[in-house]
Amino acid sequence: MIMVYSSQQFEEGVVLLIDKPLGWTSFDVIRKLRHLIRIRKIGHAGTLDPLATGLLIVCTGKFTKRINQYMAQQKEYTGTITLGATTPTYDLESEPTNFMSTAHITLEQVKSHLAPFTGPIQQIPPAHSATKVEGKRVYELARKGKEVQLEPRVVHIYSFEALGLQDAQLQFRVVCSTGTYIRSLANDLGQALGCGAYLSSLRRTRIGEFDVTVAHTMESFAANLHNQQ
Repeated sequence: MIMVYSSQQFEEGVVLLIDKPLGWTSFDVIRKLRHLIRIRKIGHAGTLDPLATGLLIVCTGKFTKRINQYMAQQKEYTGTITLGATTPTYDLESEPTNFMSTAHITLEQVKSHLAPFTGPIQQIPPAHSATKVEGKRVYELARKGKEVQLEPRVVHIYSFEALGLQDAQLQFRVVCSTGTYIRSLANDLGQALGCGAYLSSLRRTRIGEFDVTVAHTMESFAANLHNQQ
C-alpha cells in the first residue's frame, strides 16, 4: 500500500522509497517526482547508474537535511558479473573486449578468490565515473580521451557472496559501505581470476534499514497520486 501525502506534508518533509527503473538516471526520478508532487526542495540519498535498478531514498522539504545521514548507511546489492571479457566502463555502458575462455572457472574457484575483497579494501574508482579530479568529473575527461591517475580509496566490503555461476554469468550479493563501486569490484575480481570480468546487471536491495521490497515503482506512485486528486 502506498502512503499518500498532502502538499503540506511534502513541503514539511517526507521520505519516499522508490524502486528506480532500468535506464533512468537518479536525476530522472527526482525530476519526475518534482513534477508530480510540485515541490522544488527534493533530493536523493545516493546515485544509481542508469543500468542499475533498485532502492533510491528520496527526501522532500526539511527531510532533505537527512540525505547525508542516509547516504552514509550500509548498502546491499545483488546482480550479475559476466566473466571472460572487460569493458572500459567496467559495465555494459561500453562494449565488451579482451575476450577470454572461462571454461576452467568454477563457482568454488570464484569463492576462493573472494576473501581479499572483504573487509576494508583499497579500491580505485572507474575512469568513467562521477569522481572529481581538480573539479572535473573523470568521465568527462575520459570521454575526451584524457588519461586520469585516480588514487585508491578505502571502502569496506562487509560481505561478498558468489551465489551461482552458469555460462560465465556470476550471480552475487554484496554488502558494502558508501562510496563503493560495484563495477570496480567486478573488474578487480576478473583480474584476480585471470579471465576479465564486467558488471552486467545491478540492483540495490537495501540502504540501512530501508528495503526495496517496500519501495514504490514510479508507475504505482504516479497512479496512486493521480487517484487521490
